[in-house]
Amino acid sequence: MNEERLGCIRVAVIGGGTSPEHDISCASADSVASALDTQKYTAVPFTITRDGGWLDARGDRYPSFAAAVKDLETCDVVFPAVHGAPGEDGTLAALCEVVRIPFVGCSLAVGAMAMNKQITKLVADSLGVRTAPGVVLRSRTDPVEVEPPVVVKPATAGSSLGVSFVLERDELESAIHAAFQMSSEVLVESVITGREINIAILETADGRLHLGAPLEVVLGSKLFFDHATKYSGTARSLCPAPLTGEERDQLFGAAKRIFRGMGCTGLARIDFFLTDSGPVLIECNTMPGFTERSHYASMFGARGITFSRLLDTLVMTALRRCTAVPEALSAGGEYGEAPLRANALQS
Repeated sequence: MNEERLGCIRVAVIGGGTSPEHDISCASADSVASALDTQKYTAVPFTITRDGGWLDARGDRYPSFAAAVKDLETCDVVFPAVHGAPGEDGTLAALCEVVRIPFVGCSLAVGAMAMNKQITKLVADSLGVRTAPGVVLRSRTDPVEVEPPVVVKPATAGSSLGVSFVLERDELESAIHAAFQMSSEVLVESVITGREINIAILETADGRLHLGAPLEVVLGSKLFFDHATKYSGTARSLCPAPLTGEERDQLFGAAKRIFRGMGCTGLARIDFFLTDSGPVLIECNTMPGFTERSHYASMFGARGITFSRLLDTLVMTALRRCTAVPEALSAGGEYGEAPLRANALQS
C-alpha cells in the first residue's frame, strides 16, 4: 500500500453515553479504536459524557452538539460502541442516518426493538422461538400474576443492571422497585432451568451470516449472571461450549431466525437458556460488549478470527451497505476486506 494511503478510512468510534453502562461503553470504544488496523483506518474517538455532552479525541468538550456533528461528518463510517439507552436503542443509528454516514450495526427500528425485552419476546414468539413465561409491568401497582421463583428485570436495560432473582413473594416489591429505577417497564418472568449459551452472529458484506463458537456462561453457585460477576473479572465461560450436534443446530437455527426476524444487520449476540426441551431466548444484543476479551470477540477468536480482523469485517460491511460509498472504499483489493476463511466460521 502506498504511504499516502495509510489510515485513509476515517472511523468515528463513539463511546460513553448517559446510561449506567457508560464505563463499559468507554472500555469498548477504547478497545475498538486501539485495535483498528492503522494501515487502513484512522480512528477518530468521540465520547458522550454522563450528562450528554460530547468530547473530541483530545478530551475537550464541544461547545455544542452541532459542533460535534460537524466533526462527525468528516468521517467515512461510524462505530457506535455505546451500550444501553440512549445509544444502543437506535438513537445513534438515527443520527448517522440523518447525516448520511455509514455505521456499524443495526438500524434505528431494530435497535429500538431489541432494547425492549418485551418487544423482542413478542417477535421471538411469532418466529417460533420460545421465551420465558411472564408479565410486563408498566406501573408499580400492576398485578403480578407469576408465582416465585421469578426473575425481575428492567425491560430496557442491559449488563444485568437492575435484575433480581426472587424466591419469595415478599421480596417482589423491592425487586420491582429496583427494576423501575432503570426502566419505565419491568418484566417478571418465570425462572428457566437450563445452561446459558451465547451465540455470536456476524453478517458480511455479501449478506451471509457467520456464527462464532458457542459460549457457555458458567454460573457455578450463582443464581444468574449478575452485573458484578460480569465485570469483576471472576466470570467463567466455556468456549466452545460442550454441545451435541443437535443442540448446536437448535441454537444456531434459533439465533439466525431471531437475527433475520428482527431485521438485524452487521452483528448481534443472541443469548439463550438451553433446556431439556430446547433453547429459550433471553435477549438479543445489537451492540454487545466490544473489548478483545468480551464474549462476542472471544467467540470469533475461537474460530481463528482476530479482533482486528473482526473489526475490519464489520467496518467494511457497513461501508458497502451504503450506496453512497466512494468507489475507492467499496472496491476490492487493497481497500476491500479479505475474504473470511470458509472453514473458520459456521454459516
